[in-house]
Amino acid sequence: MGIFVKYHNHRPMGQKSSSSFKLGIMSGGQLGKMLTQAASIWDVQVYAMDPSAEAPIVGLCHEFFQGDQNNFDDVYNFGKKVDLLTFEIEHINIAALRKLKEEGLTIYPDPETLATIKDKGLQKEFYKKNQIPTSDFEIYSNLKEVQNAIVNGNITYPFVQKLRTDGYDGRGVAVVLNEGAMNRLMDAPCIVEDAVDIDKELAVIVARNPSGELKCFPLVEMEFNAANMVDELICPAEVPHSIAKKAEEIALKVAKDFNLVGILAVELFLTKSGEILVNEAAPRTHNSGHYTIEACITSQYEQQLRAIFDWPLGDTTLRTPTVMLNLLGEENHTGAVVYEGLEEVLKLSGVKPHIYGKSITKPFRKMGHITILGDTIEDAKEKAKIVKNTLKVKA
Repeated sequence: MGIFVKYHNHRPMGQKSSSSFKLGIMSGGQLGKMLTQAASIWDVQVYAMDPSAEAPIVGLCHEFFQGDQNNFDDVYNFGKKVDLLTFEIEHINIAALRKLKEEGLTIYPDPETLATIKDKGLQKEFYKKNQIPTSDFEIYSNLKEVQNAIVNGNITYPFVQKLRTDGYDGRGVAVVLNEGAMNRLMDAPCIVEDAVDIDKELAVIVARNPSGELKCFPLVEMEFNAANMVDELICPAEVPHSIAKKAEEIALKVAKDFNLVGILAVELFLTKSGEILVNEAAPRTHNSGHYTIEACITSQYEQQLRAIFDWPLGDTTLRTPTVMLNLLGEENHTGAVVYEGLEEVLKLSGVKPHIYGKSITKPFRKMGHITILGDTIEDAKEKAKIVKNTLKVKA
């Protein structure tokens, strides 16, 4: 007599894995792609929306919708298709997110947190209100106001002008060292900050879930190129333990004060006098956290999923000293991408290239990143020099 087993298609209420649950990701660049890769490990359905039909996330997500994240209808209609919405970019129509939240959609991080952070003026005022250390600043409506403030002596050289909205990857930032650099000023709502006497630029990635559990990844040190983009990242940061501890404490306070759910990247200045100041924050996975995929027990992408699903946060321990390089398009190269020297760097132990899937390269466009693991930080740095001299992004 045969034995028959009856299988029940029963899934616990609220189960995210292997179910009809739909995670929505707003925008589908490299961050969305890597978040989708992390979600696939747990068999989570991912829906994504991006303006480009050739976005890196296309082909990886379960459903893709082409739409503009700044358009109310596109954002609203996409949100109605999913059970939980997160994002990999700040530039999203806030009114649509607020309406979706009012109608019951879970959105992490919260639209109000996003609204504050995406406006650098509101973000700086938030730090001031919550006694979070940051550089002195003033808010201006246009270029004329900035020029008048300079004439009146309210702004002195050197200073930094930042657009309140729409800046990213070094865009929307003008460093004005003297009167000869006045042509760099932008005519738009902005903040003007005192130039900080910077010793090092640092960053901490923090995660927080709805239950209030908080964890941060190890402090990293960043070096920037001429285009004001991260060229090289070092982990652990080469600073005294007391500085690392203080930086992590500040980053955790920022996440708590924002009542954040999800991932928060907190960029910091270490001044030459030993002071730690918050530069700015991003409420999403971040370039400064790419290294975590290979270097930490839990990646920032897995951690974002754990946080927004209200699951226990993962172990953020660093496995090995690490250098990360951004793979940027070479100057004077625009067109169909060619990765010169890729096979050569693949011969090196501990070198892990990530190619984002952008078919067209442009000068300084982020085309990928390379994580370089070493027995020591000096070992990782030596391999990084070889990679820099070997791997080029050309057209």
